[in-house]
Amino acid sequence: MNLELRSDTFTKPTLEMLEAMFTAKVGDDVFEEDETTIALENKAATIFGYEAGLFCMSGTMTNQIAIKCHTQPSDEVICDALSHIYLYEGGGIASNSLVSTQLLNGDRGRITATQIEDVIKQDNVHYPISKLVSLENTVNKGGGSIYDFNEIKKIKTLCATHKMALHLDGARLFNALVETHENPTDFGQEFDSISICLSKGLGSPMGSVLLGTKEFIKQARRVRKRLGGGWRQSGYLAAAGIFALDHNINRLKEDHRRAKELATIFAALPEVINILPVDTNIVIFELDHQYISTDFVTKLNKKGIKTSPFGKHHIRLVTHLDFGDIELEACREIIEKMK
Repeated sequence: MNLELRSDTFTKPTLEMLEAMFTAKVGDDVFEEDETTIALENKAATIFGYEAGLFCMSGTMTNQIAIKCHTQPSDEVICDALSHIYLYEGGGIASNSLVSTQLLNGDRGRITATQIEDVIKQDNVHYPISKLVSLENTVNKGGGSIYDFNEIKKIKTLCATHKMALHLDGARLFNALVETHENPTDFGQEFDSISICLSKGLGSPMGSVLLGTKEFIKQARRVRKRLGGGWRQSGYLAAAGIFALDHNINRLKEDHRRAKELATIFAALPEVINILPVDTNIVIFELDHQYISTDFVTKLNKKGIKTSPFGKHHIRLVTHLDFGDIELEACREIIEKMK
């Protein structure tokens, strides 16, 4: 049995999702005439209380478009040092937007208004202009950690005071929402833009949606075009996104339950010395430092468990809709024999 725990991006469309894709009504999205894509964008925007949305190929693309739209060259983005936009988007902040980055060390990737206020640049010719704050919820590198919404509101107030935009990398935002039961429209009121991913826990084969005002999305569409991100019959993929939003949000709680059980299972291994708190569907554990993560990943892979190295001594597991209770029990049996 293939026990895939490297990422929730490995999910495959269900037969029902494939049926929705095969029967989608499509046009040409570059001409803004693909009705299924338009329906997805409107649906996502409505969920979070925004005016408009833009369907893009990936969360990296939606994040990078947002940064470009919110800044000018020589401005500054403030984010946590563990942020996806900084670590895993190919240096796009610098190469796409020509802006600098002010990194903060938050709690498992979660920064505070106080931390941000301390690094906002004065109006001085020596400094870049602090123009954008970007948060991530949940925080991938923080083990799926969830932001306190009251802290988000404090950050928004600070950004408004200093005329800075606030963006959310919400690649796994729905994982946070099913745990906190917060209202998505409340997030829409606090953030100037949000990127939501359809291809992780929601199980769509690809795609993310960038949300904002009509004017912001008009600008974003132009940037997407420059990046080569214009779609044609994108409705076939948009249909998968609509299906995911309709059917795959509430079931994320199952992934979270299995992640907590995985943490207990792996904690029994003598090589494991620490596991980050498991808030959602991500488990990050630390090995005794005599062991190297890449070697241990190889060892697990030979046993049939696929995981990801997440630093020299850290390994990440991610649960998803293709990792059910049968796979969980198979994993338990393998780890029991390794103890």
